[in-house]
Amino acid sequence: MNQISGTKGYSEVAELFIEASNEIEFRELHQAFIEFIPIKPSRILDVGAGSGRDAAALADKGHSVVAIEPTKAFRCAGKERYNSSTIDWLDDSLPMLSQLATTNQFDFILASAIWHHLNQDEQQQAMKRIAKLLISGGIFALTLRHGPAGVGTHVFQTNGQQTIENAKACSLTPLLHIPNQPSLMSGKEAVTWTRLVFKKASVNSQLD
Repeated sequence: MNQISGTKGYSEVAELFIEASNEIEFRELHQAFIEFIPIKPSRILDVGAGSGRDAAALADKGHSVVAIEPTKAFRCAGKERYNSSTIDWLDDSLPMLSQLATTNQFDFILASAIWHHLNQDEQQQAMKRIAKLLISGGIFALTLRHGPAGVGTHVFQTNGQQTIENAKACSLTPLLHIPNQPSLMSGKEAVTWTRLVFKKASVNSQLD
């Protein structure tokens, strides 16, 4: 299988990246998203799941998680570290997510630290795909990276306001916009993050 452009740079330092990622707790990293995660057992999609930290945390809450990760080293590490029957790992990537049937719909979708690996056209395509995969009233939580390239070398600029406009065009309503958040990884003082949460319009509101 051809290498996905957005994965360039990760395989060479997979072990170090996995170790650094696992040092950051899910609740600490995604504190702003906690209130939007479903309470009752739900179907969740983790896009760009890495080595599985977030997928495992969500599965521990009783959810059924589909973990999308194109980097083999990360998938293998996640399967080994988090041996969970409620996490389904798939080798796939944005913007198309071709391994998911169009009928697959999710209550909550998380895309953490991946949007900067997509160019502007791909970001628009990815937003459309995410919107189609959400149920009516479903939630999409997204982080945007700003700053110089790190381990991943295939990077593009991200813009919070443009991302919001792309989401609105896909009937996704912004619920949360927190810019200029510091990186929790050591040595990343030049990197900041934007956290966004969107809700897909309900069927009734679409008919109004």
